[in-house]
Amino acid sequence: MTPTPAVGKDTMHQNPPPLTTTTVTVAYAGGDERRGPLTMGQANMIRCILRDDPTHINIHDVWPVPEGTNPAAVTDALRSLAVRHEGLRTTFPHPPGAAPVDQVVAAEGMFTVTVLDHTELPADPAGYAESVARAARAGRFALEREFPMRITLLTVNGQPAYVALAFSHAVADGSAMAILREEFAELLAGKELPGLTSLPPVDLAAVEASPAGLRKSEASLRYWERILRTGPQEMFAEPRGRRPGTDEEARQLTLRSRRGGRALAGAARRTGHPEATVLMAAWCALVAHRAGQDSCVTALPSANRFHARVARSVTTTSQDALLHLDVRVPAFDALVSRTWGAVLNAYRHSQFDSVRLWEMIDRVTAERGSHFGRDVVFNDVSALPAPILGTEARDGENAEQELSWGPPQALPTRMLAFTYRTAPQLHISLWAAPSVFTPEEAEGFLSGLVLLLEAAAAGDVPMEALAEVTGVRPAERGPDWLRVDGCWVAPDAVRETLGRAVGGLPVHVAEEPGSYGSAAAAADTDGTAGEASGAEPHLTAYIACGETPLTPTEAHRALTALIPAAGSGVLAPHRYVIVENPPAEPDRSDAWRRLNTIDEGTGRSRQVRHER
Repeated sequence: MTPTPAVGKDTMHQNPPPLTTTTVTVAYAGGDERRGPLTMGQANMIRCILRDDPTHINIHDVWPVPEGTNPAAVTDALRSLAVRHEGLRTTFPHPPGAAPVDQVVAAEGMFTVTVLDHTELPADPAGYAESVARAARAGRFALEREFPMRITLLTVNGQPAYVALAFSHAVADGSAMAILREEFAELLAGKELPGLTSLPPVDLAAVEASPAGLRKSEASLRYWERILRTGPQEMFAEPRGRRPGTDEEARQLTLRSRRGGRALAGAARRTGHPEATVLMAAWCALVAHRAGQDSCVTALPSANRFHARVARSVTTTSQDALLHLDVRVPAFDALVSRTWGAVLNAYRHSQFDSVRLWEMIDRVTAERGSHFGRDVVFNDVSALPAPILGTEARDGENAEQELSWGPPQALPTRMLAFTYRTAPQLHISLWAAPSVFTPEEAEGFLSGLVLLLEAAAAGDVPMEALAEVTGVRPAERGPDWLRVDGCWVAPDAVRETLGRAVGGLPVHVAEEPGSYGSAAAAADTDGTAGEASGAEPHLTAYIACGETPLTPTEAHRALTALIPAAGSGVLAPHRYVIVENPPAEPDRSDAWRRLNTIDEGTGRSRQVRHER
């Protein structure tokens, strides 16, 4: 092991380079060699790893090292973690061009630690360590052979200060990182770790593949399908919005609020519900209010660690729970009561075969003529056994309320939030898509959340008063937008997209009364009584085909192929009417209705039955 001078590629961002860079190889042994199928969470994340930009899918953390710790103690603690947790000794062999189907646990092996030694650290040492960890996310993990942690030890004149890590998301998620961080600190403190109480990945996969596990997966797929067929396809369907799935770069906005912490505790006491439930209700109420929707659809990524068998398992359980919460209640207290059952229902349905889920999403959205957007993600990690990266850096400050902007990152959603702490400060980081939220609107949303909690701590809040209480205004769409099949739709955008889909043939899109071939009349998915939606209008598309052979099914198929890249507010018509030539007054719906029909029908397939 020969120290070499650190070279000039400083990915860490204008900071002074380290004095030396050294690579230390650490051998480990003492575990069991095992092999088995993937867990559902592993399969879900490996699908993303093979497809997505590594800087988006890999994850990172920073572990402070107590003063006086020697480098050997750090490597010994890392070795102990590798032996203790099968997930850290796991690789995923697979032939080129194919996805893994098995995981292999090694009994022994080795990993490397890159040691960056400095004469001194920059003025913001924790921020510098975070930047080192973030930089290590670049580059795809070699699933079939690479140790799933990239480890950098930052030292000052040989004295350890921080361990900066990048993880393969195939073996760890935010909860797993927090568990490892906690155990690393306990090992350095000389404590003996307790026996493992949660299942390692190979055993978890066996549980998931059992008859009970397969029934659970099937129930989850049915639950998701009901939401996909009946819920809004975009939470933020509005003229300035981009299509769901279109990545944007959004800056991190962080709220630290003792006011919010006190208000949340007070609202929980007054309503008699847990703080997490009250916060979720407030989040959904404000999101739906801002989006102008009757319900809030939000993904809950940390939902599936509520069972003891996975609570402290070092693996990835990254599968969304999908919450569909009807917010049509008179006042906030009723929404809190409704939220409790809806969240539990979402949690129960967060274990599924991800390949089959995406096949179902593709099938259902093609049948409905939509494109489901994972617009809103709410990740409450405040109950984890240790805070994940960066959450304690400023806990000692007594700011009543503060908003601060951080670095940008690619955002494949419209709104992503992490709740790190709820006491003594409410600590939330928000990434809001610039196409939907100006910086002032993003700040107003988080400030409005605190105002809602303060009002809820004082008394029940009428839902119709949300704008007055929070200062958050609903989206402005204009009179041309319609509520169709539970979604906000822009008929002009539908007409333009359909016209492109059928090669420029004349198209007219008309609003018709009542519902036609829609699944919108299916009951709601959160166990609450929803209003009947049969009174909603539907869209009929008239297409003048001339000499071009065209059927409603062909028109629908061509349109759905364009919808994923189309603008916001595009949903397929419920009915296609094929005529020969356009009328003399092509802007008049009644003129199109008087024409002789060549063919008509709906491209939408079947409806989904309500099941509880």
